Amino acid sequence: MWPLYAAGFTTAFGAHGIAANLGGFSGDAVTSLLVLGGLLALYDGAEIVLKPLFGTLADRVGARPVLLGGLAAFAVASAAYVVAEGPGSLWVARLGQGAAASAFSPAASALVARLSPPTGHGRAFGSYGFHKSLGYTLGPLLGGVLVWGGGLRLLFAVLAVLAAVVAVWAAFVVPSVPPLPKARQTVVDLVRSLTEPAFIGPVAALAAATAALSVGVGFLPVTGAAAGLGTVATGAAVSVLAACATLVQPRAGRALDAGRLTTRGGITAGLVLTAAGLACAALPGLFGLLSCAVLVGTGTGLVTPLGFAALAASTPPERLGRTMGTAELGRELGDAGGPLLVAGVATAAGLAFGYAALALLVAAGPALVVVARRRPAAPSP
Repeated sequence: MWPLYAAGFTTAFGAHGIAANLGGFSGDAVTSLLVLGGLLALYDGAEIVLKPLFGTLADRVGARPVLLGGLAAFAVASAAYVVAEGPGSLWVARLGQGAAASAFSPAASALVARLSPPTGHGRAFGSYGFHKSLGYTLGPLLGGVLVWGGGLRLLFAVLAVLAAVVAVWAAFVVPSVPPLPKARQTVVDLVRSLTEPAFIGPVAALAAATAALSVGVGFLPVTGAAAGLGTVATGAAVSVLAACATLVQPRAGRALDAGRLTTRGGITAGLVLTAAGLACAALPGLFGLLSCAVLVGTGTGLVTPLGFAALAASTPPERLGRTMGTAELGRELGDAGGPLLVAGVATAAGLAFGYAALALLVAAGPALVVVARRRPAAPSP
């Protein structure tokens, strides 16, 4: 499992390590806010388009070859900027990194599900989420240190070496998991499987949790600055949010495997905590900031491993790649849609209303669960 956890760390570190430091880079490649926005969108845009495709490919040829190929491609794309530093190579490298991560990220998730027993899915996905969150947390800090010491070129060089080492490690340690035979599936069957509650529910919860996490990281510093708090206080709040999300995930996974927590109950509790945290962001001062960070971090830490464990439990093993790729697509849409929603509402009515709008949207998840459980079952034919 450890190479799979390292693959999750690699994609997270690559995404945030570069994204968090492009804005402060004074090289010729980043000449305006428009260029910066385009470079930031390349990575996520490639993942949104390609993750379901590579997930389906993993089901066809096996997840291990897609994992190794994606890691190797990530190393090559990162090395391209080291060899040919310049504006054009930065665009090519960033696009290549996003496309490569689209391959090995869902393949790693599928292998986590295939290589762990069903009774251990919670622990496995909790550990996988922990290491991925660790990459998101350390990426901006370590990336900043590397850029300070040697520019973007040094950061890309470290990412190339990291991906290459993980690829070699996975090649020697991760066993070959052959693709399983699948029954022929029509377009109607595909649509039906992607619209079943067992799929839609966890994916929607993952998207909502990721949206809240992205909003917390992006907008809590704005709220803190408006309240007169310094950069140390706002940075500490964001660190608390990331730390809570990181530490809760493995504990939630172990609780699920031990029977102390159910996927439905845990996901519902996580969404309620997340919505409450977003509502607390409107409270004045440091108390509101830290309350939002703790609650959103804890809530998303609950939802993430339980959501993936629920998907793994309800998906036939031969279609895990497609399911994990589509679930990752849902998370990417939440990652982009949450900040857009809050920013749009905040522009018209203020940031407090932006938080409230997302809080209501997140809270709709548990409300729908309650309605579905109260709805009378259809009579048997």
